[in-house]
Amino acid sequence: MKPFIQKLPLAADTSFVAKTFRTPHFEVPWHQHIEYELILFTEGMGMSFIGNYVGEFKEGDIFFIGSNVPHTFQKQEKELLTSAVVVQFRDDFWGAGFLNIPENNALTELLRLSMKGLKIAGDSKLPLAALIRQLEDARGFSRIATLCSCLELILQEKYRPTLSTRLMNDVDSKHKQRLDNTFQYTIDHFQQSISLQQIAGIANMSITAFCSYFKKSTKKSYIEFLNEIRIGYACTLLQDTDKPIIDICYESGFNTTVNFNKQFLKVKNATPSQYRNKFCKHVA
Repeated sequence: MKPFIQKLPLAADTSFVAKTFRTPHFEVPWHQHIEYELILFTEGMGMSFIGNYVGEFKEGDIFFIGSNVPHTFQKQEKELLTSAVVVQFRDDFWGAGFLNIPENNALTELLRLSMKGLKIAGDSKLPLAALIRQLEDARGFSRIATLCSCLELILQEKYRPTLSTRLMNDVDSKHKQRLDNTFQYTIDHFQQSISLQQIAGIANMSITAFCSYFKKSTKKSYIEFLNEIRIGYACTLLQDTDKPIIDICYESGFNTTVNFNKQFLKVKNATPSQYRNKFCKHVA
């Protein structure tokens, strides 16, 4: 199954999308689109998948994602209300040649960096969130100016780390569908037991060939990728529920608490209890 190609409709008097999507219209599977995407989460929490990156998202988080970068955001629980202001624009919506003028060299570099996904988490986060919210109701030239102000804030922000360690659209197109199938199956079934034999079968490869292929394509082993997804899910439960850690361990797809603690420490540099305590102190 190829990633879903998303196409959001434009209003007659607009050149780019700026709209709130809320459950059930928020839910989108592993997908991609030619437009660059700036997304502000306004409700809910869950897991983010951008290229080969696995992490968490929560209310207030802002991501900037490049053109044709496959991604999805999966809410923590089916019943959870989730919403986000989604801004999508093409790199030529300003007109041909706009990005080629000298004043836009830094913007061109920002768009290049967004091909690995960016998370905006520094001092500009709050003012940027306010501007993104304004975009939905802005009209005329003010709409263009507000989007430019958003991009200017991102340019000025020093803390905007790249997320994916691989440009996923650099993957050979002949093998991309195989990788997409693997990602979607893992996202859908990570809470269950997944053997290398199973996932290699999804990719229609031998175990040895699959392990080599996945590592070459994503710069990480499949087991590392699977554990990152499970740990990411566990983090959302540790932050937002009072469930016992042992229950979170099994709900996240791990078979033993020993392995859960080991993998959690490897991914988050903290034990599950330390992570929960740190988060509780932060919100307090």
